[in-house]
Amino acid sequence: MRTLVILGHPNPDSYCAALARSYADSARQAGAHVDLLDLSSLHFDPHLHGGYHADQPLEPDLQRAQQLIRQADHLCLVTATWWSSMPALLKGFIDRVFLPGFAFRYRPGRMLPEQLLRGRSARVIVTTDTPPLLLRTLLGDPTLRSLSQGVLAFCGYRVRSTRLGPIRGSSDMQRAAWLDRTARLARQDHARRAARPALA
Repeated sequence: MRTLVILGHPNPDSYCAALARSYADSARQAGAHVDLLDLSSLHFDPHLHGGYHADQPLEPDLQRAQQLIRQADHLCLVTATWWSSMPALLKGFIDRVFLPGFAFRYRPGRMLPEQLLRGRSARVIVTTDTPPLLLRTLLGDPTLRSLSQGVLAFCGYRVRSTRLGPIRGSSDMQRAAWLDRTARLARQDHARRAARPALA
């Protein structure tokens, strides 16, 4: 089983990075082949110039990212909530990588597209400085909903999601507990995914 962990935070020394490493290490210990993709280390233009109507060749790092996504049975995406959204680097990565013909395909006369990444599972882990209950009830959980439903489920993933916060003002003990929880989620996700048929 192949697992791809994507760190969507632009700071490689962030708490999100620690969460991503915790998930990756735990999945690896559970028996998965794990790749960790740190978006801050990639070289690419995050702007999709012309939308889907202009040809914009993929940089080598994005070609490799698509290859890793295609190969992975399971994907874990770790990011933060900034201004009720995802960091711009992650948004640019999604715009450039999850393209028609790779992640989905429009079908004439059909309301919904063909899901080209169907059969895969995903875990989205989002940190926030807003208490998660407040984030859900007052703001509608925009980052998690956008990533889980608007991107991954749209492309065919079966998605599970996790909110962690508030990060600001949290103690070392609380942060250690969240790291432990993330490691447990990785083991659970691996066991759940391993019980299903592997990708062809």
